Amino acid sequence: MTTSEEQSEARTRVHVFRDDALGDHDAVGLAAAIRRREVGAAEAARDAAARVRAVEPRLNAVQTHLDVPAHGSGGLLAGVPTFVKDNTDYQGLPTGHGSAAFAPRAARRHAPFARQLLSTGVTVLGKTRLPEFGFSPTTEYEGAEPVRNPWHTDHSAGGSSGGSAALVAAGAVPIAHANDGGGSIRIPAACCGLVGLKPTRGRMVANAQGRQLPIDLVVDGVLSRSVRDSAAFLAAAEKHWRNPKLPPVGLVEGPSDRRLRIGFLVDSPNGVRSDADTRAAVTETAERLERLGHTVEPVELSIDPHFTDDFLTYWGLLSFLIGATGRTLGTDFDRRRMDGLSRGLRETYMRAWRTTPAVLRRLKRTREAYAAGFRGLDLLLSPVLAHTTPPIGHLSPTVPYATLIERLLNYVAFTPVDNVVGTPSISVPSASATPDGLPIGVMFSARPGAERTLLELAFALEADRPFRRLQDV
Repeated sequence: MTTSEEQSEARTRVHVFRDDALGDHDAVGLAAAIRRREVGAAEAARDAAARVRAVEPRLNAVQTHLDVPAHGSGGLLAGVPTFVKDNTDYQGLPTGHGSAAFAPRAARRHAPFARQLLSTGVTVLGKTRLPEFGFSPTTEYEGAEPVRNPWHTDHSAGGSSGGSAALVAAGAVPIAHANDGGGSIRIPAACCGLVGLKPTRGRMVANAQGRQLPIDLVVDGVLSRSVRDSAAFLAAAEKHWRNPKLPPVGLVEGPSDRRLRIGFLVDSPNGVRSDADTRAAVTETAERLERLGHTVEPVELSIDPHFTDDFLTYWGLLSFLIGATGRTLGTDFDRRRMDGLSRGLRETYMRAWRTTPAVLRRLKRTREAYAAGFRGLDLLLSPVLAHTTPPIGHLSPTVPYATLIERLLNYVAFTPVDNVVGTPSISVPSASATPDGLPIGVMFSARPGAERTLLELAFALEADRPFRRLQDV
């Protein structure tokens, strides 16, 4: 590599790992250092805030800073600094949902998940940015700077939890809140080289908005740099509240000796073909799994051919409902100020609203077809996304809607099924990268309640070949 190429890469990569209280600890490591009194929680919060200030001018990941960090009490992750995504109420902070359609007001109380997050002991430093109402798989805007990928700032950090992903990948905080209604944990994890576990529907405390919808797509979680952080968060959150209808997960601490039967596919069931780099990453992962003793076999997943159109209609229904009820968010709400993607989704739904009952019936039946695809299998391996991380602008809400929606559907072709069915799914970094060094994620999906199996396999892959670290590139 020439000197000019090295300088160019240095300009496009951003991280703030350094010799301070955080060091290069993950959340579990930092919490252990705090328990041993090697560092203090206040010191960790101070140094994390300094890292955020250093990285923010280049990443644009933060929506709101807390003037005084809010420390949780006790918990497995006591003292670990973090951020809450700006679609979740946090008492005293405005909840803006990434939208310019209204002026948000300060929340009067914590959302149930914010309380569950605080129960793990984390220290909240503020809120992270997301695209408008979480609809987009990239965190970009019509009238504001995009959130940038710390691996290459000319590229998307993913969405909708893009702000959280950018901060974690860059080393500003070890772990951050994310939620997933169509891929919004797993997509930014794949784009930024992180671990992103979407839990089973009902595993976390209920999301107030999702509970009122005919199909609850959204579940909360975190983005992390290590498998053990995602496992520790889940175990800690379970101590606050556990759904008695699901088997407990407990604390998963490493791989299992169990040999799994894993199906894999490289192209989407709805006919979208993955690009060459993505196919190579999934194939290489399948070969690694076989070397680790698992049985891996190609499978075809049969879902209703209407699935993509039906999901798009349901997506449009969500935008329509926000447009119709937006004044509950702010008295000045004006749906005409919603961005191009939100307006396009809403208008698409208004043309197809009469099909809503049939759409809902077909989407709910996806559970049966998906379960049939798992017969004889423990897990399913697939891409997270049909192609590698796009440059800023490719999926911007400023792109004409017809072009934008075609690009979106050819990109987000794998993740939504798990949201409709309610099954758990995890994105982990593959051993591969794009020619310009961007991470490529691979995805494992499981039956409802099988988070332990997902985490154990993710531990095995991480132990076999540690994930690439931004600070080492």
